[in-house]
Amino acid sequence: MELNLWSIEQWYLYSLLFLAICMILYLFFGDIADGIGEGIPFFNPTVILAFLTFFSATGFIIETFTSLNSYVIAIISAIFSIVLDILMYYFILVPLKSAEVSMAYTEESLGGQVGKVIVPIPIDGFGEVVVETVNGIISKRATSYDHVSIPYDSKVLIVEVKEGTLYVREYEPLF
Repeated sequence: MELNLWSIEQWYLYSLLFLAICMILYLFFGDIADGIGEGIPFFNPTVILAFLTFFSATGFIIETFTSLNSYVIAIISAIFSIVLDILMYYFILVPLKSAEVSMAYTEESLGGQVGKVIVPIPIDGFGEVVVETVNGIISKRATSYDHVSIPYDSKVLIVEVKEGTLYVREYEPLF
């Protein structure tokens, strides 16, 4: 009876293929697993999958192209994978996590900004103003703060915001 076991190169290759499939699945369903690594950073699924992928790829390459002992190759792969994983964590994952910016804005934060009238504002009625912010372009209902009409394409200063309505006056630059 002969046992036909896989060679060590095949183990590295098949684990690399399996981990590639896991990475693709994590790409699509990663939000479900993101809470796992909140407390301890190196238990983050991204870090673990990256380590195993680096380990498999390095092991396969070294095993294929050298005649070193398999235990030495495993140690070299582990050290190389730890170094790559640490570099990836501190230079890619940490900056990405801190770069998250909320796209939300509060109406109170619009006060003091300059907008442009896209629907003329009558004396005692409502028009529409567009405000460009870092979050994008915001279009809001507006009325005149001084009870004067404001024509189309005028620049306006947002004085205050009440109940979703911008109270504006014509913008007069200092210079």
